[in-house]
Amino acid sequence: MEEKFMEEAVRVAKEGMKDGKGGPFGSVVVKDGKIVGCSSNKVFETNDPTAHAEVMAIRDASKNLNTAELTGCEIYSLGEPCPMCMAAIYWARIEKVYFANTKEDAAKVGFDDTMIYKELSMPYHQRTMSMQHTPSEEAKKLFTEWDKYVDKEDLPQT
Repeated sequence: MEEKFMEEAVRVAKEGMKDGKGGPFGSVVVKDGKIVGCSSNKVFETNDPTAHAEVMAIRDASKNLNTAELTGCEIYSLGEPCPMCMAAIYWARIEKVYFANTKEDAAKVGFDDTMIYKELSMPYHQRTMSMQHTPSEEAKKLFTEWDKYVDKEDLPQT
């Protein structure tokens, strides 16, 4: 069964790449043996650096299932998901990831995320990108307000 879903991820990736939508990536989200979301990489088409195949497939599945939580879903991806896509997969509560090409395979063809992995493991004040903690009482109050929100238990947990 996994093979058929990976074949669909490859098909979507090939189509998107040939149409100039983005790089050679495709992804499908599956629930109960059925594809509920799919997409190719659409970075070029949308001029959106976050339009990776996994993120776009998650958006499609969430829209189709009318939920922000994809519990019970699996995702099939042409490549090992990058740090951004893995974060989206975790936030979506997807339970299993299948991928065809490794991050090392991706690096060989110009998609190298090594620097991002290294940066994320460092304290924010040691990263190459300047980051400044800017405390705000109003921001803290908003978190406190959220924490006391009466109907919070009815909202999706993220």
